[in-house]
Amino acid sequence: QVQLVESGGGLVQAGGSLKLSCAASGHTFTSYTIGWFRQAPTKEREFVAAITGSWGNTYYADSVKGRFTISRDNANQAVYLQMGNLKPEDTAVYYCAAKIGDIGVVFRHYDAWGQGTQVTVSS
Repeated sequence: QVQLVESGGGLVQAGGSLKLSCAASGHTFTSYTIGWFRQAPTKEREFVAAITGSWGNTYYADSVKGRFTISRDNANQAVYLQMGNLKPEDTAVYYCAAKIGDIGVVFRHYDAWGQGTQVTVSS
């Protein structure tokens, strides 16, 4: 099974940018769709964006469309989330997750998870 480690979180002012990274280890990385989810205090974990394995098809939550970009580097087994025009409501712990097959927006459908990285956007 794939193992995932996130990095790149931090504190940023509203309107700023951050780039999160998700490093994967294990075999057959291109078999996995990788998703980014986030969870703010007292809220349920919510879908942010996802990208399929071989073709690189992407899908975004409406709340981040046009501001965030997901990409992947299969040679280096990494997925990135470029976040721009950040807002205070983007503050959360961000997780990357992996599942076999097509994109899904339900966190329970993902099989492997990283430990998360904190993103804090100040107003």
